Amino acid sequence: MISRRRFLQGLGLATLGAISAPAYAVGIEPFRLRVQRYHLTPPRWPKDLKLRAALIADPHICDPWMGLDRVRSIVAQTNALKPDIILMLGDYVASHKWQYAPIAPQAWADLFAEFSAPLGTHAILGNHDWWDDHEAQKAGGGETRYGRALIRAGIPLYQNRAVRLEKDGKAFWLAGLEDQIALAPFRKYKRQRWQGLDDLPATLAQVTDDAPILLMAHEPDIIGEVPPRVSLTVSGHTHGGQINVFGYKPAYSKKHHRTPVYGHVIETEGTTLMRHVGLSTDPRHMIVSGGLGCSILPVRFGVPPEITMVHLGETGGSTTA
Repeated sequence: MISRRRFLQGLGLATLGAISAPAYAVGIEPFRLRVQRYHLTPPRWPKDLKLRAALIADPHICDPWMGLDRVRSIVAQTNALKPDIILMLGDYVASHKWQYAPIAPQAWADLFAEFSAPLGTHAILGNHDWWDDHEAQKAGGGETRYGRALIRAGIPLYQNRAVRLEKDGKAFWLAGLEDQIALAPFRKYKRQRWQGLDDLPATLAQVTDDAPILLMAHEPDIIGEVPPRVSLTVSGHTHGGQINVFGYKPAYSKKHHRTPVYGHVIETEGTTLMRHVGLSTDPRHMIVSGGLGCSILPVRFGVPPEITMVHLGETGGSTTA
């Protein structure tokens, strides 16, 4: 039989846990930073093409959660990892209300210009970079003020574009999709549903030889449409679920079971259309970064912010530091 003293001790610990868990999720974990590494040689990627790619996803820049000092620190820590190439995967702006006055986009874009890698820094936009720009929403496409800030900072922006790069004399293609849910349904724009500006076929049509393809796409849902010709797709958007309690991710419940949420994903099923027309559904590989910032609420639990390092042409699985 449990004693009164033991019962009160247990009650006190339970109460402390109930109070401390939210405090940790708001005040500690969002400010942690880890390096998550993946070592892999996906199909159609030559084993002798060694490439270290740093993925910078979903910073959602705002004070006090992701201020300019913190951005500056992330840039310095990324440079210290000595990547060959830096891939910025979108959602630079924070749209949630839990912030001070917004930070001017050119201020953080100029800090990102301090990234250093032999093959440069390359960027795509995310859904929040479109949703937060009402002029771009009204126009239904074109430029966003966040994209312009990156371009002015000297960072190439990929909007359904592919370029051929070389590492140690060996070629590969870097492709980047425009956002898949860029245009939100607004009555005043007579838009009844989500609309994407991505064009995967047109992007891949720019590839003119058999060199491997590395694809940037903000939302990981695209993996069902990606052909096996692409060696690896890298994405963000999900924040790894942002909250992960012993494997339970409330933001990605069963209704989202087809959305790759985090980590090294190997897709084998393909879409119904791909199977119907007889297209190959060979395994396609994707890395989904846990990202850096927060969306909707400034909360992270069980999914610390991360710089994601992808070591292509290697083996060894994943490691965390």
